[in-house]
Amino acid sequence: MQAQLLNEVTLLLERWGGGDSAALSQATELLYPELHRIAHSYFSRERFDHTLQPTALIHEAYVRLLRIDHLSFENRRQFLGLVARLMRQVLVDHARQVQAQRRGGDAIHISTEEAAPAGVPDHASRFLELNDVLDQLGRINERRAKILELRYFGGFGVEETGELLGVSAATVSREQRMAEAWLHEAMHGGLQT
Repeated sequence: MQAQLLNEVTLLLERWGGGDSAALSQATELLYPELHRIAHSYFSRERFDHTLQPTALIHEAYVRLLRIDHLSFENRRQFLGLVARLMRQVLVDHARQVQAQRRGGDAIHISTEEAAPAGVPDHASRFLELNDVLDQLGRINERRAKILELRYFGGFGVEETGELLGVSAATVSREQRMAEAWLHEAMHGGLQT
């Protein structure tokens, strides 16, 4: 991003933090390409027939942003980090809703085996499991959980993640490797979760 545009975004985010609700809309419009990149990053790990789309994910995260009062950001990276977390929450809520519908709701009652072709994993369950394991990692080591969230779900690079968290790129890489090893063990039954 150009320096002038970065300054404009920072000023808009400061105005929003000061209570100017129109400033959020303006900042979001300027950051839309980056927001779309983050949303697309989330969907690159989802099944191809997901009922949400990147644009809908951005819009839902925006609605959730509107519900938050008195936030201040030092820069656009902090803002994008928050939006990435909100997008993850939207996807988790959606996965929970899908699971609830499978268990009852207003849907016709069929088993999971009938709903999905043989050999196809239940994506809602796997996403919720991943979310739970990331939450558990966050309780053990918050920075490692944030690194995975920003790198995998937010689509941030090593340098960007380091800037956002106030650590070096080498620290991000090292912490990411440790977090991935822990996550792999937790997801495959090697850890008591």
